[in-house]
Amino acid sequence: MQTNFFRKIIFDEKSRSLLIQTLVIGIFALFIYLITQQTAYNLEKRGISSGFDFLHISAGYDISIRLIPFTSEDTHLRAYFVGLLNTLMIAVCGCFLATIIGFLVGIIRLSSNWLFRNIAYVYVEFTRNVPVLVQIILYYSILLNLPKIKQAIVIFDNFYLTNRGFFSPSPIFKDGFSIVAWSLVIAIIFTFFLKRFLKKKQEETGKQYPTFMINSAIIIFTPIIFYYIMGMPLEFDSPVLKGFNFKGGMVIRPEFLGMLFGLSIYTAAFISETVRSGIISVSKGQREASQALGLKSNFIMRLIIIPQALRVIIPPLTSQYLNLTKNSSLGIAIGYADLVHGFGGISLNQTGRAIEIMMMVMLTYLTISLTISFFMNLYNKSVQFKGNA
Repeated sequence: MQTNFFRKIIFDEKSRSLLIQTLVIGIFALFIYLITQQTAYNLEKRGISSGFDFLHISAGYDISIRLIPFTSEDTHLRAYFVGLLNTLMIAVCGCFLATIIGFLVGIIRLSSNWLFRNIAYVYVEFTRNVPVLVQIILYYSILLNLPKIKQAIVIFDNFYLTNRGFFSPSPIFKDGFSIVAWSLVIAIIFTFFLKRFLKKKQEETGKQYPTFMINSAIIIFTPIIFYYIMGMPLEFDSPVLKGFNFKGGMVIRPEFLGMLFGLSIYTAAFISETVRSGIISVSKGQREASQALGLKSNFIMRLIIIPQALRVIIPPLTSQYLNLTKNSSLGIAIGYADLVHGFGGISLNQTGRAIEIMMMVMLTYLTISLTISFFMNLYNKSVQFKGNA
C-alpha cells in the first residue's frame, strides 16, 4: 500500500505538482525563519533593542501637513497614521488628476488639429523622458518663488496664493450637515441603480435617455435641497492677514502642490499614450458605421469608441496608478510629510528601529497596491466582453 502511495506521488502529475509546491513553500518559510532568528541574534549581540514598543512612545516632532490632529506629544503610532493619510491623500488626488489630464491629452493626440496634436506630442515626449523627481523639485521650486505673504495674489477676494501655500476659506460644519452628506451618498447610490434601469429600458425599447444629465442633476440638486431644508448648516472661516501670516481658513502647502503637480503631470503622459493606443485599437469600421448612422462625433466617442477602448486601457492604467502611489515616497525630497518622510524617516532616526519601521512601511505600500489592483481588476472584468456560457 505504501508502494502504491509513493508510486502515485511520483507518477501522478497533480500529486507530484502539489508535493513540489509544498516543498518550495516549506523551504521558503524555513529560510525566512532562519533569517529572522539570525537578525534577532545579531541585534541582541550588539545591544540593539528590537520590537514594536516604540510605537507608544512620544514622537517628539511636529508634522505640518496633517489630516488629523497631531502634536509632538503624540506617539510614533499616530505619526504613522498621519503619514499614511498623507500618502493616501496624494495618491487619490494624483490618480484623479492624472486620469483627467491623461484622457484629454490622449484624445487630443488623435485630433485632426495640427497645433493641438503637436502640443500634446511635445508634452508627452518631454514629460516621459524627464525623471519624475526632477519634475517634482521643479514645480516645488516654482511654487517657492511665488509672492510672499504681504504680496499675496488675491483670487475672488477670499483666496490667496503665496510661497507658503494656497490659503482658502475652511468649512465649519453645524448640526444637520450630516443629513446633507447622507443625502449626497444616497443620491449617488440611487443614480447607480437608475443608470442600470435606464440602460435596460434602452435595450428593450431602443429609446435613448439622457442618463448623464439626469444623474448629474440628482447628485447636484439633492444635497442642495437638503442644505436649505436643514437651515444651511455650513459656514466658512475666511483667512485674514494678521502680522506676517494669515489667520483662520485653511492652507494647501507648496509641498503637497509640488507633489500633486509632479506626480499627476508625469503619470498623465503615460496614461495619455495608453488612452491613445486603446482608441486606436478600436476598428475604424466602428467609427465609419456610426457616422453612417448619423451619430455626432461626441456620441461616437462616448458611446462607441471609449467603451470598447476601455478593455485595452484598464490593465496598463492599473500599473500607472500603482506607480503613482509608490512614487509618492519621493516626497521626502521636498519635505512632504508622507509615510516615508515622517514615520520612515524621522521616527526611524529617533528610535533606531530600522527593521521594524521599514517592515511596516513596506507592508503598508504592499497593502495599498494590492487594494488598488483588486478594485481595478474588478472594474476590468466589468468592462470585458461577456462570452456565452
